[in-house]
Amino acid sequence: MRLGFHGAVGGVTGSCYLLECGARRVLLECGLVQGGDDARQANRAPFPVPAGSLDAVVLSHAHIDHSGRIPMLVAAGYDGPIYTHRATVDLCDIMLRDAAYLQEKDSETENRKRARRGLRRLKPLYTMRDAERALRQFRPLAYDARTEILPGIELRLRDAGHILGSAIVELWLREQDRSRKVVFSGDLGLRGTPILRDPAVVEEADAVLLESTYGDRLHRSRDDSIAELGEVFAAAHAEGGNILIPAFAVGRTQELLYQFARHYDDWGLDHWRICLDSPMAIRATEVYGKHEELYDRETLQLQREAGLRLAAKLEMIRTPQQSRALNRARSGLVIIAASGMCEGGRVRHHLKNLLWRPRTHVIIVGFQARGTTGRKLVDGAAYVSLWGEPVRVKATVHTLGGFSAHADQQGLVDWYRAIRGSPPVWLVHGEDEARAALGRQLRRAAGARVTLPGPGDMIELERLRRA
Repeated sequence: MRLGFHGAVGGVTGSCYLLECGARRVLLECGLVQGGDDARQANRAPFPVPAGSLDAVVLSHAHIDHSGRIPMLVAAGYDGPIYTHRATVDLCDIMLRDAAYLQEKDSETENRKRARRGLRRLKPLYTMRDAERALRQFRPLAYDARTEILPGIELRLRDAGHILGSAIVELWLREQDRSRKVVFSGDLGLRGTPILRDPAVVEEADAVLLESTYGDRLHRSRDDSIAELGEVFAAAHAEGGNILIPAFAVGRTQELLYQFARHYDDWGLDHWRICLDSPMAIRATEVYGKHEELYDRETLQLQREAGLRLAAKLEMIRTPQQSRALNRARSGLVIIAASGMCEGGRVRHHLKNLLWRPRTHVIIVGFQARGTTGRKLVDGAAYVSLWGEPVRVKATVHTLGGFSAHADQQGLVDWYRAIRGSPPVWLVHGEDEARAALGRQLRRAAGARVTLPGPGDMIELERLRRA
């Protein structure tokens, strides 16, 4: 029984871990690396083992940094099942098709440039056909049902409270007379997050893979961030400006709409034209509407009392022509657009149109990985490059940390401490500073045996001391 680390170790994208139990191989996550030229090279790197040698794939949730290379895996020869929560199947149907479309489109653009320089053409990472083939291999599961997915390997998904369908992954492994339980946190949500239920408590494990995105900090309170968002609306209205919110199409967009409905009168939203400019976010919001059984009680009540009022106000911007027409509005416009890290999608066009305007307010409401345009804005860059053109940043950039969909350091420690016996923990899905800080806190507060794995590291699970 072995566990290998092949992605999102020392970074927050490209999650990929390999479990081996006897002759069986299970890939846990198959995520796209995001941010900068290095990411393009990393995404074209071979998988840790031949795709055809895998017996199963387990996916914690739909975000592209966890799911985005699955079509490549299928194109490389994987023809087995992909186990995940049923809501994640619905979201991946949107997100993987969208990712394939972008891969094809970006490849066409790049190849036109290469042709002018006499260079050979590049293939897209994967095509729409690859994505559609992959989607046929998804196998939906419900939360809390323990299922044998292979001889000697059982799987249970628990609610992670991060986005719709996000899961904590529990895996029971048996080989001859030995057994081990591996728990992967997935991306853990914050307790008290709107719409979703709190992350489930896990009580037993022999080995824990714990995310560490915000392992080095405590979030500002959500109430403070909500108050600040209201202040931005007031300031932008007084100045006669526009508001641009880069938001992840899945999760963050839906929470923003929740807050808009809840604070409709407080923030004077009658004065604003509110536009959701992301076909993927629109479709994802529709998927959220299909799965109200996963909502918390407060959200169900708000849907009945205030949801219809915002729905009547909200404009769904579906076509490129509708999106371009927004450029004519000089004031009174709120645009929510993907991508959340400003690395693709329509938000980049809006940044090019609005960043240089002093009365623009850009609101950052999610984690920004190193090398991304969003991170440069958060770090106070005077210029950002969009399609090779420098754009002056004269807009006011606000960073609201309280809207994170990830648990902060205290939330991660509290979740780990609920597991009996302080099992050994490997910190993944975090930059090295965040992993190191969380490791120190876990040792101090919980007596944990902490490891910060590197790419390609391998552990022998049967050698772990049982708690």
